[in-house]
Amino acid sequence: MSQFTPEPTDNTSIATIRTLAADVVGKANSGHPGAPMGMAPVSHVLFTRFFNANPKNSKWFNRDRFVLSNGHACALQYILLHLLGYKLSMDDLKAFRQLDSLTPGHPEAHHTDGIEVTTGPLGQGFANGVGLAMAQAHLGAVYNRPKFDLINNYTYVFTGDGCLMEGVASEAASLAGHLQLGNLIVIYDDNHISIDGDTAVAFTENVEQRFVSYGWQVLHVNDGDHDLAAINGAIVAARAEKSKPTIICLKTTIGYGSKQQGTHGVHGSPLKPDDIQSLKSKFGFPPDQKFYVPQETYDTYQAAALRGAKLESQWNSLLSEYAKAYPKEHAELTRRISGKLPEGWEQTLPVYTPADPAQASRKLSELVLTAITPALPDLMGGSADLTGSNLTKVKGTVDFQPPSTGLGNYAGTYIRYGVREHGMGAIANGLHAYGGIVPFVATFLNFVSYAAGAVRLSALSKHQVIWVATHDSIGLGEDGPTHQPIETAVHLRAIPNLDFWRPADGNETSAAYYVALKSTETPSVFSLSRQNLPNLEGSTIERAARGGYVLYEVANEDMTIVSSGSEVPIALEAASLLKKEGINVRLVSLPCWSVFDKQDEQYRLSVLRSGAPILSLEALATTGWQKYSHEQYGLPAWGASGPYLKVYEKFGITGPNIAAVSKKVIAFYKQKGGQVVSPLVKAL
Repeated sequence: MSQFTPEPTDNTSIATIRTLAADVVGKANSGHPGAPMGMAPVSHVLFTRFFNANPKNSKWFNRDRFVLSNGHACALQYILLHLLGYKLSMDDLKAFRQLDSLTPGHPEAHHTDGIEVTTGPLGQGFANGVGLAMAQAHLGAVYNRPKFDLINNYTYVFTGDGCLMEGVASEAASLAGHLQLGNLIVIYDDNHISIDGDTAVAFTENVEQRFVSYGWQVLHVNDGDHDLAAINGAIVAARAEKSKPTIICLKTTIGYGSKQQGTHGVHGSPLKPDDIQSLKSKFGFPPDQKFYVPQETYDTYQAAALRGAKLESQWNSLLSEYAKAYPKEHAELTRRISGKLPEGWEQTLPVYTPADPAQASRKLSELVLTAITPALPDLMGGSADLTGSNLTKVKGTVDFQPPSTGLGNYAGTYIRYGVREHGMGAIANGLHAYGGIVPFVATFLNFVSYAAGAVRLSALSKHQVIWVATHDSIGLGEDGPTHQPIETAVHLRAIPNLDFWRPADGNETSAAYYVALKSTETPSVFSLSRQNLPNLEGSTIERAARGGYVLYEVANEDMTIVSSGSEVPIALEAASLLKKEGINVRLVSLPCWSVFDKQDEQYRLSVLRSGAPILSLEALATTGWQKYSHEQYGLPAWGASGPYLKVYEKFGITGPNIAAVSKKVIAFYKQKGGQVVSPLVKAL
């Protein structure tokens, strides 16, 4: 592979990609033709000469992974998938950016065959690629044996100027360099164009020096429009470097062949019809024939696909031999590839009674991790430089580090992310996308906001990423309003397909892990306290796993208080005080709204029933609680710095004050008269 041999079909195949890109975007009258046209040569060289995958089985585990970080150029990826024979027809290309098509405006995992990760928000794919490369390094270190190099694929990432401007890519690139990920090859489309025009207006840094400082190998191809031999040579050199990730700085002309080539006019707008005809004539294609693919192009890509199918067949034979030599490792590896967790792992979850000592839910989370980690080799995670605060490192676990550092090895399962929350979240998406790994990440809840883009893509892409988010309210005390996440829960609860858990005690914390680990297509955020919480009478893993349940039941109640997390004991105290006055108050714990919402209507209405007013209590913003309560008590604005009990007292979140608030609510609804209907009873 090191020696480049030109093929008679090279120029025709490259021209096919360029003209198809113009047609695909032109028919939709929407999209980005410039990057696909500029990157056609490198795409052709990569996918016909290097890329190992089987289009007839897009989930072959040891396939090379490809990430289009500059996801706006997705016409390029769709064209390549079609030519290679993935489940993407010419009609699908013609339906580009149309409703319910397999060719949406940006690549979407789980939607289009052959797409590894969802990209489009710039920089995310770059960081996903780092996660994919970390996953290969880890699983290879765990399962490969002499003569059985089972897991040895490369991760290739296409990226552009926009991605390299985004901070998330910088965070991920820095960590990738530290981790010496020689299996990661990034190809940078250095075309000097972004939406605002020439990158001279805002992006003039020396990319080479930046990546050299990160510890990357930096290679250059000065003519990415024509020099196929140089492109080939750069990829060969990148694959040969085993102790550094590589970035290939590829100088291209955006929209090559168009009348507007080299300008931002071809970046995000379709070519005009006369420009498309001119383009086709220039490459010797019929100018009036749309979506034209010469048979020789199909034949070239079919040959690449057949090579991939043969490689998978050889790999399957190797896996069968591995089963004979290493039956235990084979059983575990194939289980992990299937996405199934070990039988009976749930039995390791800690169970609590009220006699057990009060502990912070961050400590309870540590106890869960300590209990389940020996049974779940699939778990791989770490913290953004807050290990001692998040309590995420289980005793005896080894750090995921390059062996040369003496700090750990690639078989290690604990990742030191450094202060890189956004990169951490996007890398975790890549870890999960690879398969065989359930990633967890950790920081303060307030700083999950730094990673908002990655969290959103976790939910959209169905990545099972678990966030251990500690110090989750004014209960963190002295650090004050800069660290107290008043509004963060509102944001996270609003994200579709994300479970935000705020457990009130040990059993609820175990339940959060139980549901999160069972939810293979849903990310979860655990909102955990710094302060100690008592273990509650009436809480069980089974009950909490429904997202909400009646913790303290009474008949003919005057009111129900619904709460979550560290405020549940305060609500319980208020109910006890009111009971002494002859006022009956039920207490509902609602640790996870989204899981509760999935329960059947009869159950939900039995928990938040009609007949008496419902008051919500949470030491956060009250937005969203209107769905579950008639009245809401929480924080009207930012928190405050001070000992946490004093801060709670300042905002009236104490047993005596909530009892007083409850009496006001009860009096109001009695004076108002009429039936009090559950807030869950709605027309829509």
